[in-house]
Amino acid sequence: MFINARKDLSRRAFLAGTASVIGTPLIAQSVDGAGTVEMEQDINDAVRRNISSFRSLDWQPYFSNLNNGAVLVDISSRALHFWSEDGRYRLYPSSVPLSEELTRRGRTKVVRKVEGPSWRPTPSMLKRNPDWPAFVGPGPDNPLGTHALYLSWTYYRIHGTHDTRKIGRRSSNGCIGLYNEHIAELFNATKVGTQVLLI
Repeated sequence: MFINARKDLSRRAFLAGTASVIGTPLIAQSVDGAGTVEMEQDINDAVRRNISSFRSLDWQPYFSNLNNGAVLVDISSRALHFWSEDGRYRLYPSSVPLSEELTRRGRTKVVRKVEGPSWRPTPSMLKRNPDWPAFVGPGPDNPLGTHALYLSWTYYRIHGTHDTRKIGRRSSNGCIGLYNEHIAELFNATKVGTQVLLI
């Protein structure tokens, strides 16, 4: 009889504890550079705000036409928007540069498209990371993923990534990264000459 009462008490305690956890709003936390934990607002508000920033856009405020299609990268919301010449629209989550120092904004265009790109770190990347290899051929270790769109700005690309944890984060050295399946779609939809705007 004592054993049954103990099991019943444990079951009640578990159910009560679970109910209290479910009823308590989750709180988001962040850690600053010094290791200090800061409490933020209810996580439900944070998620709602993040979703609202990842929204579809109209091309007309940004481009005068859709000749050759148009790509707009919104650094703040970490999203890439694409409109084809006939107005079809796609929206992709992206990775963006680690810092403002590495971020470039303005108008450029696609000047080359490469499936199975090779990668060479820039001189400034090698200076910051001297242990990086000087060259990586196509394959699963390549930071450019499966496809790359080369822009008219030297060293800047829109490319895939094999490291899916990077998408939706400030994680690049200047380029814009997409999931490999998304860059494959974008690669097929864009042309050399597709206009690109980073804001």
